[in-house]
Amino acid sequence: MAKSSSQKKTSSNTAFSKKTNGHLKPAKDNPSKLKPTKDADMDVMELDPSDGLIKLFTDCLKDIYWAENHLIKALPKMAKATSIKKLEQAIQHHLAQTRTHAERLEQAFELLGKAPQARKCDAMEGLGKEGEAAIENTDTDTPARNLGIIMASQKVEHYEISSYSGIIKLADTLGYAEISDLLTKTLNEELDSEALLADIAANEILNEGN
Repeated sequence: MAKSSSQKKTSSNTAFSKKTNGHLKPAKDNPSKLKPTKDADMDVMELDPSDGLIKLFTDCLKDIYWAENHLIKALPKMAKATSIKKLEQAIQHHLAQTRTHAERLEQAFELLGKAPQARKCDAMEGLGKEGEAAIENTDTDTPARNLGIIMASQKVEHYEISSYSGIIKLADTLGYAEISDLLTKTLNEELDSEALLADIAANEILNEGN
């Protein structure tokens, strides 16, 4: 007589319980890893390299390394196109920071025992094109040109803030404390840059401070 589905499930659970002595096993030994039980303690489960976290981490580093080097080429064009001195200075200052950000990423690769590698970041390439469009589609020395540059720059900052936040969390998860500390410096500088751009937009163009 064929077993019912509930009998099969009970038999399967009993076999698994005997195999694990009633204890949860790390993901690499858990046949039900794709459907973790609700009482699984994810904080103490061992990370398995096959889960892809280490590869994801290094891929993220490659993406943001490409992005930072792309920005080093794009920012001078943005600075030249603005007619607000404070905005030009802010972009030039961020250009200097971006060079440092790239160097920090090189240090991160070194800490991993790897040579620095860049993998094309489609998102940053697209954001760079938006910056070019903001210049091409506006007239010189106009509020529209300056505000367009700020808006495009803020999109870049938001992308970098999101990227570095995720990379830092991954570094913490994988135990890469030194890399986490290194990239947290970069994240804080990105946050400061975004706040400065917002302030320039509000007070130099939109006159929200008046």
